[in-house]
This record gives sequence, structure tokens and C-alpha cells, in this order.
Amino acid sequence: MRSPLPDAGLAQDEPIRGGGFVRVRGARENNLRSVDLDVPRDAIVAFTGVSGSGKSSLAFGTIFAEAQRRFFESVAPYARRLIQQGHTPQVDEITGLPPAVALQQRRGTPSSRSTVGTLTTLSNSLRMLYSRAGTYPPDAAGRLESDSFSPNTAMGACPDCHGLGTMHTVSESSLVPDPSLSVRDGAIAAWPGAWQGKNLRDILIALGYDVDTAWRDLPRQARDWILFTDEQPVVQITPQRDRVAKPYQGRFWSAKSYVLHTLADSKSQTMRQRVLRFVETGPCPLCGGSGLKPEALAVTFAGRTIAEVNALPLTALADVIRPTAELKEASAASSSASSGELTEVAVTLTRDLLRRVEVLVELGLGYLSLGRATPTLSPGEMQRLRIATQLRSGLFGVIYVLDEPSAGLHPADAEPLLLVLEQLRSAGNSVFVVEHNMDVVRRADWVVDVGPHAGEGGGAVLYSGPAAGLAEVTASVTRRFLFPGGSPSTPARALREPQDWLRLRGITRHNLQGLDADIPIGVLTAVTGVSGSGKSTLVSQVLADAVGSRLRSAPDDTDAAEQGSDADADAGGGDRPRIDEVTGHGAFDRLVRVDQKPIGRTPRSNLATYTGLFDAVRAAFAATETARARGYGAGRFSFNVAGGRCETCLGEGFVAVELLFLPGSYAPCPACLGSRYNAETLEVTYRGKTIAELLGLTVTAAAAFLADVAPAARSLATLEEVGLGYLRLGQPATELSGGEAQRIKLATELQRASRGHTLYLLDEPTTGLHPADVELLLTQLGRLVEAGNTVVVVEHEMDVVAAADWVIDLGPAGGDAGGRIIVAGVPATVAEHPTSRTAPYLAARMAASAPGESTA
Repeated sequence: MRSPLPDAGLAQDEPIRGGGFVRVRGARENNLRSVDLDVPRDAIVAFTGVSGSGKSSLAFGTIFAEAQRRFFESVAPYARRLIQQGHTPQVDEITGLPPAVALQQRRGTPSSRSTVGTLTTLSNSLRMLYSRAGTYPPDAAGRLESDSFSPNTAMGACPDCHGLGTMHTVSESSLVPDPSLSVRDGAIAAWPGAWQGKNLRDILIALGYDVDTAWRDLPRQARDWILFTDEQPVVQITPQRDRVAKPYQGRFWSAKSYVLHTLADSKSQTMRQRVLRFVETGPCPLCGGSGLKPEALAVTFAGRTIAEVNALPLTALADVIRPTAELKEASAASSSASSGELTEVAVTLTRDLLRRVEVLVELGLGYLSLGRATPTLSPGEMQRLRIATQLRSGLFGVIYVLDEPSAGLHPADAEPLLLVLEQLRSAGNSVFVVEHNMDVVRRADWVVDVGPHAGEGGGAVLYSGPAAGLAEVTASVTRRFLFPGGSPSTPARALREPQDWLRLRGITRHNLQGLDADIPIGVLTAVTGVSGSGKSTLVSQVLADAVGSRLRSAPDDTDAAEQGSDADADAGGGDRPRIDEVTGHGAFDRLVRVDQKPIGRTPRSNLATYTGLFDAVRAAFAATETARARGYGAGRFSFNVAGGRCETCLGEGFVAVELLFLPGSYAPCPACLGSRYNAETLEVTYRGKTIAELLGLTVTAAAAFLADVAPAARSLATLEEVGLGYLRLGQPATELSGGEAQRIKLATELQRASRGHTLYLLDEPTTGLHPADVELLLTQLGRLVEAGNTVVVVEHEMDVVAAADWVIDLGPAGGDAGGRIIVAGVPATVAEHPTSRTAPYLAARMAASAPGESTA
């Protein structure tokens, strides 16, 4: 075996499993510095390195992209133009490359119609089972098509809720919260304010209604008409308080009509949010929340409707279909016009369904149901669902390129994932994983370490070979985290004492049923537990609602923007959690949720615009002598508005190229060559650089260049402190990972003037972080706490848990078997708990960093 030297870009001469090598020569994608690399096929290969070192550029941007490009070349030109294609990687040559499948981290789709069942295609099999082998009622007109069992088709969707399963309704109590008030005093709270509200009141007076009597004392008929009528009478109104004003024709809207019209047609998010307070959301009365027509709900299998089966945890679903799947002989005689549950068709369908469900259960996802909406899933859960789908595909001889398959996984849940990766390898495939979890890296057959640092300081292969050899590569940042005794020793410090407690009683949400929770104020709290135990529900939904709805003042625009989360979307329609009692919330005057949602949905959004540092940059350019002489203001240097931007591409930097019989593609704009600005704007320079060249700088390079531009320097310094020095200022938001987006939000918050009394909620902030970057993150979280704030993080990374002041561990398992607090206390207390599944991993982490441990 070759000596693992720092420049060990090539591997040993013989593959470790006899499958040959993938040989890369001259890879120059992104920050890769003409990399040469040999990695074995038919092996698990881990690509490691600090965030931004170039490992994803090597695994995804080069190896997978080239495999994908070669596949597309084999497709007919006409068909090729119908396929979304990737880019051609910058590489001299790749040999020994089989077909490849990529499984990248993505957030759940925003559509509430997308579920675990639709994502895994298990719903297709289940619908076919009910269509062909279900038990029909005696009065059924005939067997239904499989589409009749889907709420996403016109054939199956409930006519009242259109397949959504929820209905937005209003009631007298929601529209009139205080019936002791009169109409004049504001009884109808759902009505608009200011002039519009007075207009509706004056119309009621003109129509002869009493607006000065307490609402509850008005006749029922009058109350119902005012709130619910669909009539819109027009009457002449003479303003009561302004006798000079001329009479006008006023049209009446009932309170219900006004609310529903605003929700359906208003483009103002503020108005929509206001009227939502007067809306009651619940299951559709006709379909009971299933989204299906009554005739589909009348069909059963094993005594259950398809809606009931969709709501079962996968473990329970397996138990329901197993008796049929395990029948040795199916009896055709048992089939009748109304039931086919014991037929050969039933046995065949249930056997296939059971095999596929059991794969998900083995991956630790047995607590999920087929009806679970994908927006409520974590990235780790989405990743495992896709892995399970691939495991059942039976492909042979392909490369699976996975992006952090352990992300979002409790250490206990990572064990079955590793077994699945080994199954893929044993089936004759290659498994390339971009990974930060050292437990996964240790189990790999081969390690490719990229670095040594991020951005321009990375892009080189430091080591390629079996994991043990990395111990000799002193330039590797990964080295000290990979080997026993190599975990970083966190500086010894006294645990912070809580200033007070936020106490929640009677929490009911998802699998949290009647839970009581105490959250310490003024410290860093880590919420732990296996996947599905209720961590995100407790923090991202319950805590956010408990404090957010009770704040003394409304959050500012920035805070409000941070409050949304994928976890908020709920299959039940986004209803709020129930909490019987909340005390201690008065300690907070601000709530900030730092989640992994994108900082923008288009390439026009980027790091510079989100953090606000672009304002300082544009002001600096506008202050130059050339700009002042030409009368250019700061707006001239924005690529989002007319004036300074290139009008050919409208500031996008690229144009779409449509080719007859060939796939369309994107190319740099021929007018601005991708700079986004017109020639006149690019004639203005600041210290020798154009605005386009400045946007092309990394955060680290820009920090040195703009050191004396105080507002920009402060933002850039904070971005470096959270480990984002490798990102370019103009890097589009669409290219950023969820973890990078979250750290940008955290940096934006850190650069603000410290004011304390803020509750920060973070959901898995270490996603996508190398252990070295986790150290940087911990320093920043500590800064927030020291400034008088409270930080609560959902976390699986034991480095963060060990560094917390307080730990709340949920469990004991996922789904219905979770939702309970197993232990709460300081890390040492949790590490000693006999039944906590977190305890052994936390104890091992704390032991590894104990004083006296040697480091590699």
C-alpha cells in the first residue's frame, strides 16, 4: 500500500474489492486545483474535509456530473430536450466510470399533497390493493379504479375540500370574540379597521340595524345576516361625522364574505395574516380529513379504510398486511363481487408492499405514516426515504453518490443506515458519501480528504486511501476528529445557571400528549432524542407558538421572516399546538427562529443582499469620484433594477438558449458576459475593482478588501466566524445548502447590536458542518447566551450536546412510542441515565474530551 503522504492523490494499484478504479485527471470544478484522484469501485468511499473545501465539487460536481452527462449523450436528441440536464464538469479525463445515481439533501416539497406514500410510490401499490382486492359494500356500483383512492386526482378528491382534507371556516365565536360589545364599539373584530369598518357600520345603520346594543342581545336573525349573508345590498350613505362630505353608494359585505374574500384574493400578506386569526381550520366534515370521496371510504381491507391505513405508523401497516402476504395459497374461490382479500392478486400486492415497508422500518422510519406530509419531514428523513427506494430498485454496478446520509440522524439511527449502505455495496454497487459524521467515515472502506481549508485555501486532495492512513497526514483538519483521543477538548468552563424558567404545561401536538416541559432561561439548551421523538415539534412549533403568541410587542420584519419553517406545515392544516398553561414568557421581548429555509428562492437573492452588506458596498461605489461625476446613486449598482443592470439578461447574468431538436441550455449573457451590469456601470471602479468583480470575491477576500468599510466589515467578520469565509458575496441563494442558509441567518443576527432578552430557536444548526466548523458554531452560540439571550437547539451532534448547559432528552423511540421527556438536566446527568438512547453516545463524547486524553 502506498504511504499516505499529504499529496497522496493516487490510490494503491489494486482495488480493495476487485472492482477496479474510477480515475479522475485534472478536475478543476469550482475551487478544485487540477485534482488527480483514483478511488475504488465496489466500495464505500467517504469524501471528507471542512465545509467549502471542495469535496462536493469532487463527488457531485465532477464524478456524478460526468456520469450524468455520459448518460444523456446516449439518449435520443429529441428525448434529451425534455430532460433537465446538469452542467459539463471542468475535468480533463475520467475513466472507469459506471452509471451514477445522486441522492442529495433537499428540504421537503412545499406541497401538502406530497406525502411519504407519494414520495416512495407506496401509495400507488396501496391504491391498487384497495381497487383490486378491497372489500366493497353490498350496494357498490362496481369496483373503483385506483385513482378513485387518491385525493390528488379529480376522480378521487372530496368535492368539498378538493382533496386537501381540511376546511377553513368561520363561526360567530371566531368573528365576534367579545359579544358584550356593540357593533359601534367593535364587536365584529374580523371587519377591517379605519374607514372601511366605519363604512360597513354606516351601511348597517342605513339598513335599519341596531349598532349600539350589545351583540349578544341582538336577535339571532340579525346576527346571522350580518355575519353570514351572501347578499351585498348597495345603499346611499351620508357620513355621520363629516357633514361636508357628499353622500355615496356603499356596498355591504358580511363578515364571512370579507374574511374569505381577503384570504382568496388579497395580495397583501399582512391582511391575509390578520384575517387568519378569525378563521377556524379543521378536518373537512364530508371526508373526515381524508380528502377522499365517500364511495372510496366505503371500501375496506382487513377491516380498515384506506384513510385509516394511511394514518397508521409503518410498523402497524406491516402488521395489517402481513397475514395476507404470508398466505401460502390464495383461494380463488374466496373471491366474490364484494371482496378479493384472499385472492392471488391480494397476496401478490401485499407481499410487494410488505417488502418495501420493511425496508423503511429497518431504516428506523417505522414511526412515519404513508399520509405524513413531506413538508413536515427533516432532510435526514427525506434522504432515508430516497435511499430505501433505491435499495428496492435492484440496480447493480452503479455509483450511488450521497450527500451526508447521516444528516439529521441521532447516533442510534445512524447504525441501521450504515447497514443499508453496506447492503448497497454488497449488491455490487459503489457508494460515495460526502460525510462529516466521523462514525460513518470510520466504517468506510476508503477515505478521500479534501482541503486543507475552505474556498481558495482548499481544493486539494490531501489523502486518498484506507481510513487508518489519514493518521499520518498532519495537514488534514479531519485527522484529529477521526481517531480515538482526537476529538477536540472543549475549554473547561463552569455551566451557566438559569436566570429563570419558561414552564409549559399540558402540551398537545403530534406525539406530544399532555407533556409538561421546563426550559431554562439565559442558557444554552440542547433538545435531543431519536428521529421522530418529538424534538422539532417541541422546539420549532410548540416553543415558537408559546412565546411568539405572547410577546409583549410584535416582532419586527426580520424576525417575522425567520418565524416560518417547513416544520410548520402540517398534514392537519397547520393548526396551532394546544398548551394549557405558559409561565415565564415575560422574560422575552423577541423571538428569532434560525431555520434552514432558503434565504431566497431565485438567483437574484444572495449572501450580500440578505445580510445587508450589499447596501454598504453600493454606497461605497456611489461615493467614488467617477460615480459622483456621472450622478450615479447607490441604486445604479443594483442588478435587480433598471439603470445599472444589463438589460439583455435583466441582471440575471445568463440567458436561456433554445435549440431545435436539442435540449435547451443556459449560457453567459453575450452582452455582459455574466457580470449582470451594463458597460457604463462597470466603468466605475472601487480600488481597482468593478462591482461585478467585488461580488465575485469570497467572504474572506472581501473582508480584507473592505476592512475600512465599517458596515460591510462587520457583516463579513461575522460570516467568517461562523465558517462561511469560502462563500462568494454574489453566490446565488439557490446554490446554498440548508446548513449554509441557516448560518447566514445566524451571522445576520450576530452582527446586530446586542440587546438581550431574545429567545433563539435553532433546528439542527450543525447540518452540513465539519467537526472543526462545529467548534466555530459553538463559539457563536456562546456569544448569544453571554449577551443575555436564551438559545434552544435541536441537535444530534454530541459535541454541541456536551457543550450545552442543559439537555432535554425525548423518547424513548419515535412516533407514538416517543413524545416523552426521558431525562432533563446538565450533560453529565443525562450521560448517566440508564434508559436514555442518547446517554451512551453523550458519555462517550464527554469521555473522549476529558482532561488527560492524548490527541493524534
